[in-house]
Amino acid sequence: MSSPVKIPFKSVILIDKSLATAVYLQIARQLINAIQRGILMPGIQLPGSRALAEEIGVHRKTIIAAYDELDAQGWTETTPNKGTFISKNTERKRPDPFLGSNRQYLDSYPEQTGYSFRQSILLDWPPDLPNAELKFTDGLPDIRLAPLDKLGRMYSGILRRKSSREHLGYSHVEGNLFYREALAFYLNTTRGLHIDKGNVLTTRGVHMGIYLTSSVLLAPGDVVIVGQLGYYIANMIFQQAGATICSVPVDQDGISVEAVKDLCEKQRIRMLYLTPHHHYPTTVTLSAERRVELLNLSVKYGFIILEDDYDYDFHFNSSPLLPLASADSSGMVVYIGSFCKSLAPGLRAGYLIAPQNLIKALAKFRRIVDRQGDMLMEQTLGELLGEGEVNRHLRKLLKVYEERRQLMCTLFKDKLSDYVQFNAPPGGLAMWTQWDPSLNLMRISKNCQKKKLHLPPTLLYQNEHTTAMRLGFGNLNQDELVTAVSMLEDAVKSSGK
Repeated sequence: MSSPVKIPFKSVILIDKSLATAVYLQIARQLINAIQRGILMPGIQLPGSRALAEEIGVHRKTIIAAYDELDAQGWTETTPNKGTFISKNTERKRPDPFLGSNRQYLDSYPEQTGYSFRQSILLDWPPDLPNAELKFTDGLPDIRLAPLDKLGRMYSGILRRKSSREHLGYSHVEGNLFYREALAFYLNTTRGLHIDKGNVLTTRGVHMGIYLTSSVLLAPGDVVIVGQLGYYIANMIFQQAGATICSVPVDQDGISVEAVKDLCEKQRIRMLYLTPHHHYPTTVTLSAERRVELLNLSVKYGFIILEDDYDYDFHFNSSPLLPLASADSSGMVVYIGSFCKSLAPGLRAGYLIAPQNLIKALAKFRRIVDRQGDMLMEQTLGELLGEGEVNRHLRKLLKVYEERRQLMCTLFKDKLSDYVQFNAPPGGLAMWTQWDPSLNLMRISKNCQKKKLHLPPTLLYQNEHTTAMRLGFGNLNQDELVTAVSMLEDAVKSSGK
């Protein structure tokens, strides 16, 4: 093909000068795209730089730069006194886009894969309401309270240190060494643990800790005991690992020990998942007596206790009970927690505590999904822990959230007492509310949407035995709580019975 190809380049090359990408690179990349799609065939001669520049309305030097880029990447070959040609070494990887209805344009991308793959409905997640003015959550913190000034100053100072360059390369697979030492000391003093840095693996949050533990410790067919009702995200992860879920009742003292024992006598149990400080979703605390009994059962029947440190830092009525991990002398407990609520969910700072042999195995597995975590942020958190800043911040948060909890309870008593029963939660950032069974909770949720109040389906629990909602108060300030509860009141009254 000795003459330049006759192609309407104005429809092939679309220039957007608002982009940060240089115009010549836009042209080069779109020509490469045309070669890959088979619009420009191997051996075809491209127009001269002057002719193409006039056709698409750019300077000739821009076309020369684009052609140089094509040549440097091996897409074209230039023959002196003849011109620029598409390299014959390129192969067309798609059907000719100009054949009838199969025509494809350069600005399109396939909506579907050309191959099949395994999909899981277990991981489906309901979308948020995009235009909601207010939102009830399942107990998220108020990110406006995050200590960003102190965190920013600390992080900035660490960045300026020459010694911090070591954190910019690949480093210790279990996490930042200084942070792990500071974290071990913090957990020993606040949770009654007896650990050192070798028992700590840093994670990107509690969910990552559950995922890593499930991936390493669970095999398809293993049985995991959870509370009924339980934490749906944890259940999703266990089932994705191939485990079978067995639910046991939860009462005012936490998960039923007798039900756990009955299951252990009938079949092999691999793991028990607990949120003992404030059970999700009902917020009840596992009693001290049951904690001891579950530890004894785990030794007798050989099951792992995965203890989720859910809302440990937020306890209003008294000091929280120490975690099961503080009394574990047989190495049966894997303890997971995070600072995502204490600081902010976007600061993905979690931890996993276990005997050293498991920590090493988990670190190897984590290495293939997250090489080492955020070493600079971990250094920052380690120094904040060492200076006592995290404890000071938590004391301030506890006062704010206790006031919001009290207001939430008062508003519910004043506005919704005819429809709902509840107890003030002993801790955490959410309240478990039990509603008149004649109410349709999904209808209430839809009525809330009309008022631009988001009440996610994941907070609603309704079946023949239960009509309840888990409603977070931590993310809403006092004015917002008043407005949100008023919206909820209107939605309930307009839903009918």
